[in-house]
Amino acid sequence: MASTPEYDFIIVGAGSAGCVLANRLSKNPANRVLLIEAGGKDRNPLFRLPMLMGKLFHSGIYNWHYHTEPEPYLNGRSLYWPRGKVLGGTSTINGMIYVRGNRHDYDRWAQLGLPGWSYDEVLPAFRRSEAHIERKDAFHSTDGELTVCRARGHNPLMDVFCEAGLQAGYPANDDFNGASQEGFGRYDFTIRKGKRWSTSWAFLRPALGRKNLTVLTGAETTRLIIEGGRACGVGYLKDGRPGIARAGREVILSAGVVNSPKTLLLSGIGPADELSALGIKPLLDLPGVGKNLQDHVDCVMSWECREPVTLFGDLRADKLIPAVAQGMLFGEGITTTFPYEAGAFVRSHDGLVSPDIQLHFMPALEKTANLHFPNPFAKKRAVEADHGFTIRVGPVNPASRGEITLRSANPTDKPKIQANYLQSDFDIRTMIDGIRLTRDIVGQKAFDRFRGKELAPGPEALDDAGLTRWLRATAMTTFHPVGTAKMGNDPMAVVDAELKVHGIEGLRVADASIMPIIASGNTNAPAIMIGEKCAELILNS
Repeated sequence: MASTPEYDFIIVGAGSAGCVLANRLSKNPANRVLLIEAGGKDRNPLFRLPMLMGKLFHSGIYNWHYHTEPEPYLNGRSLYWPRGKVLGGTSTINGMIYVRGNRHDYDRWAQLGLPGWSYDEVLPAFRRSEAHIERKDAFHSTDGELTVCRARGHNPLMDVFCEAGLQAGYPANDDFNGASQEGFGRYDFTIRKGKRWSTSWAFLRPALGRKNLTVLTGAETTRLIIEGGRACGVGYLKDGRPGIARAGREVILSAGVVNSPKTLLLSGIGPADELSALGIKPLLDLPGVGKNLQDHVDCVMSWECREPVTLFGDLRADKLIPAVAQGMLFGEGITTTFPYEAGAFVRSHDGLVSPDIQLHFMPALEKTANLHFPNPFAKKRAVEADHGFTIRVGPVNPASRGEITLRSANPTDKPKIQANYLQSDFDIRTMIDGIRLTRDIVGQKAFDRFRGKELAPGPEALDDAGLTRWLRATAMTTFHPVGTAKMGNDPMAVVDAELKVHGIEGLRVADASIMPIIASGNTNAPAIMIGEKCAELILNS
C-alpha cells in the first residue's frame, strides 16, 4: 500500500495568493511545500494577450463557471461569476488592472482590532511583490516579481475622458496607487512586454525548479483532515480517484472567495445548524463561514460616438487576426492593451473622507467590443451605428451582503452563491449619484466633438424611480467578490489577524475571502498582498 505523502505546508489553490505563498514558503529548502490546484496548467497562449480577456473571460476555459442564485433585488436575474480554475487562478483570466485600494480601507481594518493591517503596515507587502516598470518611490518598487506597467493604449477618447473629468471639477491623478486615489487618470496593469503577467508567471514558474515544491494540478480538494482540533492534511479527487496529503505544520486555504468557505463547510467547520441540515456532522460551530459576501456592483452607461475613433475598427476580424500574431510574436499592437484603460475614483458629495465611486472608461460599446467580421454587402451606415463609448459606474464600498452556502454534502456540487446585489438602499442611492455625475462629465466641452445620443440608461431613465428600475434590470458584477471567511474578533469572524482559523490549529485562510470590508477598487492586487502577508506571518512565527 502506497504511503501518504507528507509535507510541511499544504496550500490549497494556486491563485493570486496561493502562487505567492508557494514561492515564499519554498524559498527555504527545508520547507516541503505542496501546492494543490483543481484546474490545469496555464498553457493556452491566447490568455496572455490582454485584449482577448473579455472574449475568453466568458468562456468555460480555465473557469469554475459559477452563477449566482436568482438575485432577489435584480429582478430575479442570475449573474455569471467566472472564477479562475487554473494555475494563477483568476489572475490568469482577469482584467489585469492593478489597484491596491484606498488608504482608508486598510486603516478601517486596523480599527476593527486587527493589528498589522493598517495601510502603513500593508504597504511594504505591496511593494515587496511589485516590479513596476516606471515607478519607484515611497509607494512603488522595481524589485519584486510582479511586473506592473502603465496603460499602453493610445486611443484619443481616453484623454478626452480625463480632460472632461478636469472640466467637471475633479483632479487629475497619474497614480491611483500613490499618495491619493482620487481623480481621473489611467490604470496600471499586470502586463509584461505586452503579455498578461499572472501570479503563475510571476511567482510560481520561477519556483518550479525547487525540489522542495510539489505542484499537483487537476486535484480538487474535498475536505480538510482535522485530528485533535488540528488541521493535518487534505483529501482530494484527482481523475475521479480520492487522494490524501498530510501537512506537518500548516494547511493554508487559498482557494478563493467561493471555494475556501466551501472547503471549510464540507469539513464540518461553519454554521452548525446549516451543516446538520445537509447531513454534515458539525466539527466546529463557526457561524461566519460563507457569510459577509461583498462584491462591487456596477452599471454600464454608453453613448454613441460621432466620429469613427473608437476601438470598433480595430476589432474587425481582418485586422484583429494579424494583430494577434503581432502581439504573440512581438508583444506589440492593439491586442497587448486592455480596453478599460482610463478611469476615475470620485466622491459623490462633499464631506466624504475618500472616493465612493469608481469609473471604468472604454472607447467602444460593450456589444461591439468583440471580434466581428466586416460585411462588404451591407449598406453604409452612420458612424453612430457602430462607434460609441462606455463608462462603467459603481460604488466602491457597497453595503449589501450575501453568502456562500452548500447545495449538498457532495463535494463536487457547485455551492449556492447569493450576492444580494442592490439589497441596500445605500447602494442604489450611491449608484444613482454616480450615474448623474457621469452624465455631467460626459456633458463637458471635451466630449462635444464625440458625444452622440445616450444609449444607456437613455432619456427614459431620468428620475430616481426610472433609474432604480433600470439598475434592477441591468446592474451587474465587476467580479470582485470578497469577505466570506472574514478576518476579525467578533462572533462572525472566521480568521484572526494572523489569518488563523478560530478554533482550529494549523489552519489559515489567505485570499480575498478574509477581507472584513471590501477594498476600494479592483481586488487582485489586495489578494496578492494577502498572500505576501500570510507568508510573512508564517515565516516569522
